Amino acid sequence: MKRNWIAIMMTGSLLIGAGGTYAGMQWADSNKNNSGVGINQSEPQVISTEGLEKVEQAYSLILSNYVEEVEQEKLIEGAIQGMLTTLEDPYSVYMDAETAKQFNETLESSFEGIGAEVSMVDNKIVIVSPFKDSPAEKAGLKPNDQILKVDGESVEGLDLYEATMKIRGEKGTAVELEIQRQGLQEPLKVKVKRDEIPQITVYADMKQQTGENIGYLEITSFSEDTAKEFKSELSKLEDQGLDGLIIDVRGNPGGFLSSVQEILKELVTGEKPIYQIQERNGEKTRYFSSLKKAKEYPITVLTDKGSASASEILAGALKEAGGYPVIGEKTFGKGTVQQAVPMGDGSNIKLTLFKWLTPEGNWIHQNGIEPSVPVEQPSIYHTHPIQAEQPLKKDMNNEQVKNAQEILSGIGYAPGRTDGYFSDQTEMAVKAFQRKRKMDVTGIIDPKTATALEEAAREEMKKEENDAQLQTAVKLLVR
Repeated sequence: MKRNWIAIMMTGSLLIGAGGTYAGMQWADSNKNNSGVGINQSEPQVISTEGLEKVEQAYSLILSNYVEEVEQEKLIEGAIQGMLTTLEDPYSVYMDAETAKQFNETLESSFEGIGAEVSMVDNKIVIVSPFKDSPAEKAGLKPNDQILKVDGESVEGLDLYEATMKIRGEKGTAVELEIQRQGLQEPLKVKVKRDEIPQITVYADMKQQTGENIGYLEITSFSEDTAKEFKSELSKLEDQGLDGLIIDVRGNPGGFLSSVQEILKELVTGEKPIYQIQERNGEKTRYFSSLKKAKEYPITVLTDKGSASASEILAGALKEAGGYPVIGEKTFGKGTVQQAVPMGDGSNIKLTLFKWLTPEGNWIHQNGIEPSVPVEQPSIYHTHPIQAEQPLKKDMNNEQVKNAQEILSGIGYAPGRTDGYFSDQTEMAVKAFQRKRKMDVTGIIDPKTATALEEAAREEMKKEENDAQLQTAVKLLVR
């Protein structure tokens, strides 16, 4: 089925999977969004062709005289790529027919890959966010990890699509990513086993706190069915009697505009716009909810640095139009709008056309949305994978020992220090951990012990009592 897109995407964001790229926001028509803003291809603007003779001359010269035969298609596509490169905009890209096909295929109900949103930021390939319970999350990938190499090959000089083509692959196969993480001196090598990533996007729960019912809805992305899932789960929670609602978009890299609009129409009244679109001439179009009466219960929204695009529209609308608090960390900061324009041969150009603004007219691009209540997670959430190809043992002093010490400390063992020196106390902590896990008690961190430590860290991060941001939201709602 042919799909046409206006996409609000994560810094040219891509979903790593067998299908290819992930559109941020779908609008019904490729030339016009649902309020009339868009490209009018039926009445093309008259543009001077002065200077194009020079392009044609260069094309003919290379095609006819270059020392080796050159394919015409490569020259044409190279010219298009060159024009887009001059924009210095990582979100404006050309997709050949195969890439465009993969772009659409990824939008199915499930896909195969590592389950992470990847983006181009300052000419660097970075992880925007791993998906919930994905292979990427289980392997320890985190927002803002910079990908340096894929299976030992550097991604330097590659565009976003070329890099993601190297990362994609079939279920059951593995890919090794070398990443640079802020705060670490040495790169990490992370092996990820690709799997099928289902597109279940809304997870619901009811949390009891001092006799009150606090509803919890986690939105992992905004797919075609997310609004439907959200309404269904919210209705079930409301039937149980809600005293407050938490909406969690941490690690949510974005999705369809129609989905976030429909969700906001359930939560925010029409007194203020839910967001605005600004065209290049400065003209603004405001989008309103038709909701007349606000919910009778208070609402909070949880965000982090992996909350982006559609998540930021939701957070911005709830904060500025709904007056609800945002709890957690500052969001990613993606405030431009792209449209994928078909070129007639299966290829397309995804071009930045607009800015999107919050209800109060703020442009959050590269700045993000500041939380109303800033909350940092405990140190266990900031630990790193342990590289233990060579066992770590007493009297060693390096960054990998430091990573292990931070995990030991975060899961309740006492390594004595977290500066990277493998002390007697660190050895005792390792032995205590191995004994508890019924492993060989050696006091040495071999690959098996390193894997067990990382698994223990993940278990701690999944415990609600350790989630400071969630606990803050719950306490705020029951005051």
